[in-house]
Amino acid sequence: MRTAAPVINYEARPIVLVGLMGAGKSSVGRRLASQLSLPFRDADSEIEAASNLSIPEFFDIHGEAAFREGERKVIARLLKEPRHVLATGGGAFMDPKTRALIGRKGCSVWLRAELDVLYKRCMKRNNRPLLKTGDPRATLKKLMEERYPIYAEADITVDSGEGPHEIVVDKIIEALASLPADASRTVK
Repeated sequence: MRTAAPVINYEARPIVLVGLMGAGKSSVGRRLASQLSLPFRDADSEIEAASNLSIPEFFDIHGEAAFREGERKVIARLLKEPRHVLATGGGAFMDPKTRALIGRKGCSVWLRAELDVLYKRCMKRNNRPLLKTGDPRATLKKLMEERYPIYAEADITVDSGEGPHEIVVDKIIEALASLPADASRTVK
């Protein structure tokens, strides 16, 4: 006789947005938080406040390994707070310890986007440390190949395309509403 899977109360957990840079985690996150009347937190902003450095400065001075360690600590602290919407950095969910922590304490939502969408959005600003390469498009493509299989472990997957962010917010809310009955959802 098989035992039933435990029922997870996603309604009490922070909603954690994961995905590549340019997927819309911060923009969608702010709108989602507003729609749900929840506080919004941005892990990168919290890291900048704690370190008194911008993310590019932190990378330049301390390197990626130190950044990921600090990011893990910040996310762990934020996940102890009452329910809110949390936008994480693109590499946060790649860290096994951070991913496990999000799995235990939050409800993860992968904002999946196509390469052209990500590239267009990322090129609007020059503040992406991992894209300071000779070919940022190729770097993004490589990151997609490496990270998408891991992002696919999120509780919910929502496609983030060219349209208004409000469409993505509506898709997330719809998927969240169905989570207790269906623990993992992909919404196109």
